[in-house]
Amino acid sequence: MRRVRLVPWLAVVAVVLVVGTAPAAEELPKEPVLPVTVATKAAAGAFDKCKEDGYRVSVAVVDRSGVLMAFMRASGAGPHTVSSSTKKAYTAASLRRPTGELAEMIAKQPAAQGLRDMDSNILLLGGGLPIETGGDVIGGIGVGGAPGSQFDEACARAGLESIAAHLKTPSGK
Repeated sequence: MRRVRLVPWLAVVAVVLVVGTAPAAEELPKEPVLPVTVATKAAAGAFDKCKEDGYRVSVAVVDRSGVLMAFMRASGAGPHTVSSSTKKAYTAASLRRPTGELAEMIAKQPAAQGLRDMDSNILLLGGGLPIETGGDVIGGIGVGGAPGSQFDEACARAGLESIAAHLKTPSGK
């Protein structure tokens, strides 16, 4: 008669039961990102619109974290436009709203003035727009140097229009 060794088989069964009943590992979150090619296309779209309108500007595009991804500066654009465009893009991405809308809000609600001091990169002037896809903010675009924030914003909007097809998401997100 042949003896069956039970100890190794019991160990295998115990491992299978423990592993089989362990909770499933938590899935990593899936977030849409702004590809550098799309960021560059947005910057070029805004830049071209301002150039066509006769404005010498700087255009910045940042990712959802406010990190610069694309930048363009026209010859002759003021040196201040470098930081203003970058800060407008950062503000739009960080606060997830158009910077012109935020500027209007703090003008009407003095209690919101503290937004200006939340972060040294925040600039509450029109010309910055969030870049969204499927309800998620994936970046921001900022324009500085046109003769008024409404013109900066019009150029930023042209940049968004130039990438609209890239921002479409399949139904059901």
